[in-house]
Amino acid sequence: MIKFDHVTHIYTGDREHEIVSLSDINLEIHDGDFIACIGANASGKSTFAKHINGLLVPSEGNVIVDDYNTRDKKSIWEIRKKIGIVFQNPDNQLVATTIEDDVAFGLENIGIEEAEMKRRVAWALDLVGMAELKDSEPHLLSGGQKQRVVIAGALAMHTTYLVLDEPTSMLDPRGRKEVLEIVKKLNKEEDITIIYITHFMSEAAEFKKIIVLDKGRIALQGTPKDIFGRIDLLKELHLETPQITKFARLLSENGLNIPPDILTGEEMIKELCLYI
Repeated sequence: MIKFDHVTHIYTGDREHEIVSLSDINLEIHDGDFIACIGANASGKSTFAKHINGLLVPSEGNVIVDDYNTRDKKSIWEIRKKIGIVFQNPDNQLVATTIEDDVAFGLENIGIEEAEMKRRVAWALDLVGMAELKDSEPHLLSGGQKQRVVIAGALAMHTTYLVLDEPTSMLDPRGRKEVLEIVKKLNKEEDITIIYITHFMSEAAEFKKIIVLDKGRIALQGTPKDIFGRIDLLKELHLETPQITKFARLLSENGLNIPPDILTGEEMIKELCLYI
């Protein structure tokens, strides 16, 4: 379990320019959770992500990862073996000349023996659907493929938790779909806990639970239907509902017997098929 216990984080330049990025966050993330985190710009999403694997340490409170405290410098390596993190720009996390070598990079750093390293690399590349391209050069890949390689690198470390900080923000729709499908697969088939930060509401709608941050605080948390049913509050938080939900509400308001809380295209197709 990952536990945030009264976590506050303050970025300090000088006392006149302190910025409270997280404020008294209390949260538990359990094994197997499939969580999206949303919020307007400067809501604290990236700061939240960096606290999970100890890239940032709380100004107040504690972050506990499977009984390890991120404040304890002696524990940080154990924490980072448990938690993989993927950032917006995959080019910043690709370091080798071939995909296979890139996925093996972290394993080499911790001294994994060669036979075990090869097994883990092959397993991770197969999971993300990149095994056939293992000898390719990373710079020749599409954005979605690059992110899949980065995810494979995290998986090869046998991480329990995977944190993705807006991993599709620089990708086209096809690349976004690729990454989201891989993340779903990892949670469903490998039971990897996913914490997925996004500004795409349509992506967040596909998760089991959503956390909404506002000015460093947890403003809302619940299922997608719980969250996106709070239209007025979301507007106050400068957030939108998914386009498909807006369309469903429009159809419902104009007399069509369509549930106004539809969240995905699949749900919409199912409902519309009843009229055919």
